[in-house]
Amino acid sequence: MGGARTALFCWAFAKRLGGRFMIRIEDTDAARSSDESARGILDDLAWLGLEWDDGPTLAVGHGARERTLGAGSRAVGPFFQAQRVDAARKEATARKATFKYPRPADVVPGVAPTARVARAEAGEAHVVRFVMPGEGISVKDEVLGEVKFAAGEVDDFVIRKADGLPTYHFAVVIDDELMGVTHVLRAQEHLINTPRHVALQRALLRLVDDRDAGKGTTGAGFRTPRFAHMPLISNMDGSKMSKRDKAKAGRKALKDALAKGSDVLTMAGQCGVEAAALQEFAEGENDRIDLAQAVAKQFKVALPEIEVWDYRESGYLPEAVINFLSLLGWNPGQKTADGKDLEKFDHAFLAENFSLERIGKQAAKFDRQKLLSFNADALMGLSDAALESRLRGWAAEHRPELAARLATQPAERLAGLVRMAKPRCKTLADFERVIAFALVRDGNVVIDPAARVKVEAAAGWREHVVAFRGLLAGLEPFTPAGLEAALAALASERGVKLGEVAQSVRVALTGTTVSPPLGEALAALGRASSLARIDRLLA
Repeated sequence: MGGARTALFCWAFAKRLGGRFMIRIEDTDAARSSDESARGILDDLAWLGLEWDDGPTLAVGHGARERTLGAGSRAVGPFFQAQRVDAARKEATARKATFKYPRPADVVPGVAPTARVARAEAGEAHVVRFVMPGEGISVKDEVLGEVKFAAGEVDDFVIRKADGLPTYHFAVVIDDELMGVTHVLRAQEHLINTPRHVALQRALLRLVDDRDAGKGTTGAGFRTPRFAHMPLISNMDGSKMSKRDKAKAGRKALKDALAKGSDVLTMAGQCGVEAAALQEFAEGENDRIDLAQAVAKQFKVALPEIEVWDYRESGYLPEAVINFLSLLGWNPGQKTADGKDLEKFDHAFLAENFSLERIGKQAAKFDRQKLLSFNADALMGLSDAALESRLRGWAAEHRPELAARLATQPAERLAGLVRMAKPRCKTLADFERVIAFALVRDGNVVIDPAARVKVEAAAGWREHVVAFRGLLAGLEPFTPAGLEAALAALASERGVKLGEVAQSVRVALTGTTVSPPLGEALAALGRASSLARIDRLLA
């Protein structure tokens, strides 16, 4: 969701200024990059309605990136053994200090490392590391203002890995220049990357100037885009919102089960996972999402929704998600007619009114209850026909079995079910629960044992139900209001409370003691199904 918020602000900023919104999939991590993950990102953005002007096909190939700075005076090939670097990192951690790469004594900023280049060209395994300049770097940020990084605050960093691939830092600087990027909007957690990128841009600028010296060219080289670093997104308790929140929830469920006397081996079998991996998960040695999901499914625990896909699957509407995300760190600064802060608006409003000046500096709290409220309002704002269409589309993608059941419903009946459930649902997933009783065949309604006990314990329940059935057979019009009135009149006539009649009928219709208002449930089912279910209860 944090990445979606970043994309949204970039989209809105580009639209406001008549610019181009670019999506670029960084593929410098060969182990983590895949076509599947890229498609997932693009699919989520398309679902949110964020159409991009330039797409991944415009990305520059690795070869061009590698050639650009291959012989630069700031690029060095350090031959430190990995063990020495790891040892230095562990030592810094023990001192509770920030680890900095220990620059070799023979590396001097601005001096070409000819000996190291020769070793690299001879085939010795190496990475290429960029030597940060000796002076500080100042960045004018559109949100944070002037941000200064002192000399030595940022350590030297790898720009080409041992496998020959460029790192993110190097690739992104090359791509920004060659793709004409003028503005970079990203989260504040990337602020530490900015001095690295600016230093690279300046080094590449000098490199181009040196190469072109004497040719009469001016102004050639790499530009520094304008940066805007947006506030981080946190949970309501102030903790960082992360995919690991899913692992935390799953781990808690696992530990609760262990505390009650269960064991990892047994639970691994129940969850269908390896015992060793589950043991590591319980001890916090891995945060595998698949293990969290397996545990959550076994113990019927809901994992927190973190990614865009989670909210899609849970039945949120993209316009509600966009509306909510836009308020995470930004506000339009406008009031409603009654003097309240304007919070409800659409894509078009955001594209017309977004500005960097109204982005805040403090962390934005991700209020899931507020998002749920936004979604409920968005559902209510849809016409019944539009809502039914959204429900069918969502079910087809996420609940195939539900989609199949919806397809078997007569058009008038399904419209009535959607209309009945609409005020009682905050997500599309809620519809599955609210209308489930009506999607079961009349002869397949399963009566909950506890509900059966309650019905049979009520004095005169059969006589009440028989009397009400007689009313239903000829009642006109067969509407919620008419049905509720008939039910109330019957209870009054028989001198009993309304619930003494209604509860038995409710169990007949749904198999449980919980349902939407009885008149609406009866009307949604229709006369024939209602009578059939009552007859089955009586039998």
